[in-house]
Amino acid sequence: MSGSWSLLPLGQRVVTKINQIIREEMNAIGGQELALPLMHPKEIWNETGRWSSAAEVMYQLKDSHGREYALSFTHEEIVMDLIRKHVTSYKDLPLYVYQFSTKFRNEPRATSGILRGREFLMKDLYSAHVSEEDLMSYYEEAKKAYLKIFNRLGLKVKVVEASGGPFTKHRTHEFQVLSAAGEDTIYFCDNCENFGQNKEVFDFKVGASCPVCKKGKIVEAHSIEVGNIFPLGTMYSEKMKAFFTDSGGKQKPIWFGSYGIGPTRVMGTLVEVYHDERGIIWPEAVSPFRIHLIEILSQESKVRNQVEELYTKLVKSGVEVLWDDRLDTSAGQKFADSDLIGIPSRVVASEKSLSQGGFELKNRSEKESRIITESELLSL
Repeated sequence: MSGSWSLLPLGQRVVTKINQIIREEMNAIGGQELALPLMHPKEIWNETGRWSSAAEVMYQLKDSHGREYALSFTHEEIVMDLIRKHVTSYKDLPLYVYQFSTKFRNEPRATSGILRGREFLMKDLYSAHVSEEDLMSYYEEAKKAYLKIFNRLGLKVKVVEASGGPFTKHRTHEFQVLSAAGEDTIYFCDNCENFGQNKEVFDFKVGASCPVCKKGKIVEAHSIEVGNIFPLGTMYSEKMKAFFTDSGGKQKPIWFGSYGIGPTRVMGTLVEVYHDERGIIWPEAVSPFRIHLIEILSQESKVRNQVEELYTKLVKSGVEVLWDDRLDTSAGQKFADSDLIGIPSRVVASEKSLSQGGFELKNRSEKESRIITESELLSL
């Protein structure tokens, strides 16, 4: 159905690599990974009032006993419930937890493929603090971690101010990738990286001087949102009665933040950014495989034994290889499929290449190929 997608084996490998990059940077800023339930009782959403206020985006349902539940469109209430059960003192804070999980949103415009789904994968990080100062310090740390993540993924992002939507009344920040395929409209400075706003909060004029650097002009562009961060304050803890005892023995509400990245949306964005008329051009960091090995066989070919030996050596040396060993497919079709899949390096083994001393190597982003020996290939 519209807004619900299957990840096939190659796509799953890409998302797994995206997740690992995110995981490494979340761990680097103190995040601890956990897993939270996807179906939530109505009562917990009623504590913050979002059972009603977020009803438009939330899938709500009843079981056979008439009990009401929601499918997770986010996890702030669930995390705050967990925190109030385990945090009592300032000594228990700060706390940073994150997960990779499915989110369900009643998206009225699920028309952009994997970029806008009703069911999608999300990495959500939550932080709990003793003060606003500590929250905002970590907020900036998380912002830097996000910039590292997108840099490692090969995505250039604009950080823009945004509204809090159904999450908070505070201003938040989005990470946007410029793309004609994007449904968002953002405004930013053409001279510096210190000003950016999305359409919902934009309160200047296109072409006006940048209010920060005073040198550049404000320009408009379409973009894809790949991440967002929210300084939630104490609203959730106050409504859910999640308090801690400070060093003076006083009860105070917990300061709260949340930080999201959609790995499946990131995958779709990478395809929008890295492609040509023949197919995808995966950045090496997230490509499903490092090498696409193609064999071209003649009727009495000795190529198969050479390819099998090369494949075994590459795998043993830790190289991820996709071996196209189809016997009933033409060379032209194999090349077309290789370009479509977009693995960084294509290695072709044929009687011609072997007679020239090795294998034909062609990088997906380049037009020309060259002959490379087995030892050279293994040392790449």
